[in-house]
Amino acid sequence: MIGNPAYPTFQVFLAIGVAALVTGLLMPFFIRLMRYEGVGQQIRADGPQRHLVKQGTPTMGGVIILVGVLASCALVAEWTPGLVLAVGATLVTGSLGLLDDIESVAHGRSLGLTPSQKMAGLILISVVFCLVAVNVCGVAPAISFPGGFVIDLGVLATTLELGGTAVSIPWLYLVFVFLLMAGLSNAVNLTDGLDGLAGGCTMVVMLFMAMVAFLYNELDLAILAGAIAGACVGFLWHNCYPASIFMGDTGSLALGAALASLAVLTKTEVTSLIMGGVFVCEALSVMIQVTSFKLTGRRVFLMTPIHHHFEQMGWAENKVVIRFWIVTAAFASLGFALYFQLG
Repeated sequence: MIGNPAYPTFQVFLAIGVAALVTGLLMPFFIRLMRYEGVGQQIRADGPQRHLVKQGTPTMGGVIILVGVLASCALVAEWTPGLVLAVGATLVTGSLGLLDDIESVAHGRSLGLTPSQKMAGLILISVVFCLVAVNVCGVAPAISFPGGFVIDLGVLATTLELGGTAVSIPWLYLVFVFLLMAGLSNAVNLTDGLDGLAGGCTMVVMLFMAMVAFLYNELDLAILAGAIAGACVGFLWHNCYPASIFMGDTGSLALGAALASLAVLTKTEVTSLIMGGVFVCEALSVMIQVTSFKLTGRRVFLMTPIHHHFEQMGWAENKVVIRFWIVTAAFASLGFALYFQLG
């Protein structure tokens, strides 16, 4: 571990810098490798026609994002149980996304793993994460709301004896954690449709999550959040319009899982959804569109996820991205302010 623990804020900023440097420097080599191997993004045929020119752009940049995060945490952080759990959940979910990307590239289509395969993987990841968080990290199976209101989801629990150790299974909290992790992973994945959109929004949210974790007295989780923000900075250098590489499901699923993990471990499950309001809106737009079309045969939006709606209205891609970054900063500021109302 480098850095002086007597200056914790310095360690967080150091983590940001290390991750940005590692990711930014390694990405050009990875881009050349992907081009040499012919690994390119498959673009949705039913998406905006202007995006068809992006067909074949190197993908799976999430691999280098995760390398940058790991390198930063290894150099700066102390590997506490909470950090190990959060990083583990992020890496395993990223591996699920990597399988999806490989499947997509191998079959030359924009779809990878089937929805049921993805869901099965996310169920397994979230269940293991929740059980370890509750039984090893001491996370309370409850949801805290601004204003001090708390819902105890541990009222329906089963305790098992495994090897002489009592293991609590809070069934309601298991379901909640699954919905949070699967929801955020898929929401970030849906947001990843424009150059720099998902990476920039995640960068903003993680900077605020680093402050939350720091105030929650979880320095190593603050370092992780800072490292993710820094890795997004290094990635954005190559992902800004016109993108030289995409993060793929490897990156988007991992980043969503990282946000969910940090939310659970810092007990900010509700305020994290506010901070990630843009991700929530992206997911809701798809749900509203599908429900409306099935029930009435009409579409609410010109195209979903909602960033495509604004493109169809005539907004330039860069305008959509930058404005979504601004809205993300507003959501994150609101969530951070409400965080102080949790006590």
